[in-house]
Amino acid sequence: MIAWLDHSLRFPPLAHALAEPNGLLAAGGDLAPQRLLAAYRAGIFPWYMPDEPILWWSPSPRMVLVPAELYVGRSLAKVIRHRDYEVRFDTAFAAVMAGCAAPRGGGHGTWISDEMRAGYGQLHDQGYAHSAECWIDGELAGGLYGVAIGRMFYGESMFARAPDASKMAFVHLVRWLQQQGFGLIDCQMRTDHLARFGGREIPRDEFIVRLKSLTAQPELPGPWYYRAQGEPR
Repeated sequence: MIAWLDHSLRFPPLAHALAEPNGLLAAGGDLAPQRLLAAYRAGIFPWYMPDEPILWWSPSPRMVLVPAELYVGRSLAKVIRHRDYEVRFDTAFAAVMAGCAAPRGGGHGTWISDEMRAGYGQLHDQGYAHSAECWIDGELAGGLYGVAIGRMFYGESMFARAPDASKMAFVHLVRWLQQQGFGLIDCQMRTDHLARFGGREIPRDEFIVRLKSLTAQPELPGPWYYRAQGEPR
């Protein structure tokens, strides 16, 4: 059995998370900014389908990317150097979330509900949630969004309307985060896509130790200003 959250911001100990499904910890509550921030600081994130209660997760192992370990393959590096595009941060957060929430292959919807868009929109207004956007010919071609606390970044979702658009935004973001002293990007669950960028799995206990150190560092409040055409500087 998992815990049902009440009106407080307390979460169960992470040791109570289920092994199957991996990391399921609690249900209920809401997506108010203060609860989302409490969850992220504890190594917990929400993921649920729109017709379900809110579900809270803390899987082990945890997929992470150390910004200094970013790997960019030869073909993508060539695209980044030569394609005509621009990457911006925090100029179209709502549009990026809408792009991430749009139906994917097969016409299926995604887990990004209107409730989730509203909750993260409030986090963006408070300077914690951020978007990295790839613009081609003046149009939003792809991007991603996530949450920053201290010098820890939590990646959430990405989308692309043009080939490699989200990847280009991601590479710019990761290199910029490294420059700003961010030590870790939370990728939540393992995917081959993130593994190709250098992401790897670490035990939850190690993730929490590193998270606590990084979230205790000074904030870099938003909106973040970044504009770059072509290869990251």
